[in-house]
Amino acid sequence: MDSSLDSSLNARRRTRELKLVAEERVDVLVVGLGATGAGAALDAASRGLSVAAIDAHDLAFGTSRWSSKLIHGGLRYLAKGQVGVAYESAAERGVLLARTAPHLVRAHPYVLPLTPEVSRRQQALVMAGYRLGDALRTAARTPRRLLPGPSRLTAARTRRLVPALDGGGLRGGLLSWDGRLLDDARLVVAVARTAAGHGARVLTRCRALELTGTGARVRDELTGEEFTIRARVVINAAGVWAGGLDPSVRLRPSRGTHLVLRPGTLPGMYAGLHVPIPGERNRFALVLPQPDGRVHVGLTDVAVDGPVPDVPEAPEEDVRTLLEVLNGVLEAEVTREAVAGAYAGLRPLLAADGRTADLSRRHAVLAGDGVVTVVGGKLTTYRRMAQDAVDRAAELADLRAGRCRTARLPLVGAGPAPRRPSSVPERAAGTWRRLTERYGSEAGAVWPLVREHPEPVGLGLTEGDLLWSVRHEGALDAADLLDRRTRIGLVPGDRQAAAEAAESAIA
Repeated sequence: MDSSLDSSLNARRRTRELKLVAEERVDVLVVGLGATGAGAALDAASRGLSVAAIDAHDLAFGTSRWSSKLIHGGLRYLAKGQVGVAYESAAERGVLLARTAPHLVRAHPYVLPLTPEVSRRQQALVMAGYRLGDALRTAARTPRRLLPGPSRLTAARTRRLVPALDGGGLRGGLLSWDGRLLDDARLVVAVARTAAGHGARVLTRCRALELTGTGARVRDELTGEEFTIRARVVINAAGVWAGGLDPSVRLRPSRGTHLVLRPGTLPGMYAGLHVPIPGERNRFALVLPQPDGRVHVGLTDVAVDGPVPDVPEAPEEDVRTLLEVLNGVLEAEVTREAVAGAYAGLRPLLAADGRTADLSRRHAVLAGDGVVTVVGGKLTTYRRMAQDAVDRAAELADLRAGRCRTARLPLVGAGPAPRRPSSVPERAAGTWRRLTERYGSEAGAVWPLVREHPEPVGLGLTEGDLLWSVRHEGALDAADLLDRRTRIGLVPGDRQAAAEAAESAIA
């Protein structure tokens, strides 16, 4: 499955397969190529079904690229008594860590600082929750070597892991471990490419104008041409836009905002932080160091009314709120000038009464008139959401489909980590390490492009990385490169500096 010949997505393949889908009838049409939609395409194709999967924009254009980059075990859901949701999260985290995406998902430590605002009772409750979460890890059969257990830290050890913490009154910290992605959009790209390797026709810039039980009326957003894709069943995985294609679906989107702090703002930070949000029970802000020295801070939970925008804005109110929570545990204040960028995503929650923070993250599969809509859920459980959607679609259309295979199906790049070949000199050992961390077993295929085009473009990436994304990862324009195949575009100044190189790679 690592063969770039089988799984490569590019403009040439798109042109060829657009023509084919207009002529054929597929078993399953998937609308939406976020994590769940790409997962449904892979699930259906790996069961032997013919699949077309479309998106009005790009892979990971919506909510899937605006996450906290967490692949988590559902600890928050345990605190709410949602044991089933928590176990599902823990099980899917184990699948990603151990089998399907070990090159993209890794364990990371997080510290909850025991400041004077954290009572002894709250400390005991949090540690009890951590131990319950570790029991879920055991139940999900995730090896401890992949995900260590929780522990209590001294104040000195806590500040070694997060030097910027205020030491005044600090009793220590609670250490926990969870899964994390360096880049959520790369997970979606890997899922989509794996689906393409199994024969799915993965087509971006194709907007579904109308869904029916027999397919969809579609517009090629690059040419304006309209045509029909015929299918035996349709899966609507359009996320926060799902209600626009299926009026029976009522969603209540919730905005989650993150800050991107400049390098050097929180120096020496090794572990992530869980910071209790004042006045809230079992809600924590997340502070997560990045490999480039930046730090991401999130996450708000604010109900959003009205039309759903293509790209949500991070309002200044959210920025102030997150800085206030963060500064509550730091020795030196982080000012607004330290915020290099901010981003916001919308969670596709099923409508219900109450605050969005209290709505269940359980997903739902709704079916009727040949259309199956999947909504809710979270990035960690995308695979299970896709499995449930395909199960229901196969039942609805009476398709002869095999059993789900995706829990043991490695994604592109998940093969054995390659050793540094003789063609990579010792002086380039650091570059080789970066390639293996980013591309997994495909590092050897990417190396020639990086060697021939070593010019830096930001975040440690080169023009060779951009070319690989154009030739094999389906990038069609500069925004695809800067905002989804890489995350250079999160910081406006970085985006401007890399724009010319991105346009050159597309050309």
